[in-house]
Amino acid sequence: MGLLFLGRLGPALAEKADRDKPMSIESDLLQHDDLKQVSVFTGKVVATKGSIVMRGDRIEVRQDPQGYQYGLILSEPGKRAFYRQKREGLNEFMEGEAERIEYDGRADRVILMGRAELRRYRGTVLNDEMSGQLISYDNLTDKFRVDGQPAGEPAKAPSAGAPASRVRAVLTPRGAGGEAK
Repeated sequence: MGLLFLGRLGPALAEKADRDKPMSIESDLLQHDDLKQVSVFTGKVVATKGSIVMRGDRIEVRQDPQGYQYGLILSEPGKRAFYRQKREGLNEFMEGEAERIEYDGRADRVILMGRAELRRYRGTVLNDEMSGQLISYDNLTDKFRVDGQPAGEPAKAPSAGAPASRVRAVLTPRGAGGEAK
């Protein structure tokens, strides 16, 4: 069962300037295929693009003919990859962690898969927090979907001794965590 959360703040978008910023990446190793426009960075990878910060063990970056960039961020076994981005015109950040993170620069969408968690910070204060197996966050519409089941698996009853995967959310009332500035 999934949870669809509509942003309570109206259409606040990701930083528009992020789209036009160059991507800067540090890693232990780079393998690049110029014909396919694919770069694979491995080993303690840190990538930044404007206000976007991505960290993982492996990041694959692809660029389409129109110049849009797409990223696949993979974690080390047993750990989670990281993604953070400032929201347009607000002192707010969205950040997430998951075993696999897909970034789509054209659609301005982030998909977190496997032990996924998404958090909204107003300034430095944690405001909202969601977790599940699959989280899709659309920066353009400020909507996200959280699913407790792994991608492609139907909802099922828990087996003996194992809890069902569930969506968990903590949503702070608008005035309780301080107003966004």
